[in-house]
Amino acid sequence: MLSRTAWSLYWLGRYVERAEFTARLIEATLRLDALSTRPAGDAAWLSAMKVIEADEDFAKSGKKLTPETVTRFLTISPQPGSVLYCLNAARDNAKAIRTSLSKEAWSAINRAWLLFHGKHTPGKAEEVLTLVTEAEQETRGFEGAIHRMLRNPSSRFIRLGAAIERADNTARLLDVKYHILLPEGESVGGIVDRDQWTTILQTVSAVNAYRWLYREGLKPWLVTELLILRRELPRSLAACAEEVVQHLAAIGGSTGVQGEADRLARARHSRFGETRVSEIIKSGVHEYVEQFLEDNEVLDRAIARQFRFV
Repeated sequence: MLSRTAWSLYWLGRYVERAEFTARLIEATLRLDALSTRPAGDAAWLSAMKVIEADEDFAKSGKKLTPETVTRFLTISPQPGSVLYCLNAARDNAKAIRTSLSKEAWSAINRAWLLFHGKHTPGKAEEVLTLVTEAEQETRGFEGAIHRMLRNPSSRFIRLGAAIERADNTARLLDVKYHILLPEGESVGGIVDRDQWTTILQTVSAVNAYRWLYREGLKPWLVTELLILRRELPRSLAACAEEVVQHLAAIGGSTGVQGEADRLARARHSRFGETRVSEIIKSGVHEYVEQFLEDNEVLDRAIARQFRFV
């Protein structure tokens, strides 16, 4: 396989995963704002943009921070971080390796892109919810199509990119919640705090998973354990780390290319078996997540070098 083909497959997986995550984040924040016993306010939308590092680009746009301006920015804006931007990038990569994809995978990408292409406004809140929900359905359809493709390096590179991106997204989501203070006058464990933790679980489709795994009510430390250490949850950091090891090993077995990325991935995976949530909280969740994000970036660069993306 040519390195540029592997590169396109890898980033196709990353951009589709990023598009779905952003769509989920918009949906969860809209529902928090609409259904919460107390409106989420500007803090919720600002934190949503911080999760995907779009807050600085939004500030440069000069727009006033409102639910309408943020949803427009995160859906149909050409700026990095928006759903449209991610789907444009995903579609460009898919076109470059069209013969490596199944008809179903390409169709899912194209349908998701068509939902946003040429739109001048995402509409009102109800229309935005419909739009991002349809985008989620198409990206899930793409994921399903990839799982039904041959288990060869092409599908493995896509899934490897998705696993790297999924870990990054979950870590950033958790970090923003821990690192951004509650609105002034709100208490830890209060209504707003509880709604924010529920929003996090909704964003990673883990509300029912939490209820299955824990009998207690909503507890921040248990949500933290779920998102970091519980391998049963596909979007947890531990589950993503395990998936990365598996895909790298499978690619190495097919191509004979193994090296630094495999070593880093296995070392990171083994550390999860030795970690307890009490230790993470004691040493600082923000510090732990920051280190994970740094390690994930190092691993991403190692993958690029190992497969000669750069």
